Amino acid sequence: MARTIKMTFTVDEQTADRIDKAARRLGIPKSSVVREAVAEYAARAGRLSERERLGMLNVMDEMIARRPTRAQAAVDREIAAIRRARRTGGRRTPTG
Repeated sequence: MARTIKMTFTVDEQTADRIDKAARRLGIPKSSVVREAVAEYAARAGRLSERERLGMLNVMDEMIARRPTRAQAAVDREIAAIRRARRTGGRRTPTG
């Protein structure tokens, strides 16, 4: 097991009760309950919540449902112009 570090936290009564009950039920120390809970939380902290995921899907659905405001040929010309400008690099005129 990795080196342990003693820390002090303040939690509300409900959280303390949950830790106590989980430790008794699992037959493990309270510190193990907290360690496992933090590990699980850290594993999913970078993922989207279900609400965030559904929100992003709704935005995509709205975008797909919108009708294009320009012709595809105009969009293709603009993209080609951007690509040409990127290949030339830098500004054409001095700044400031």
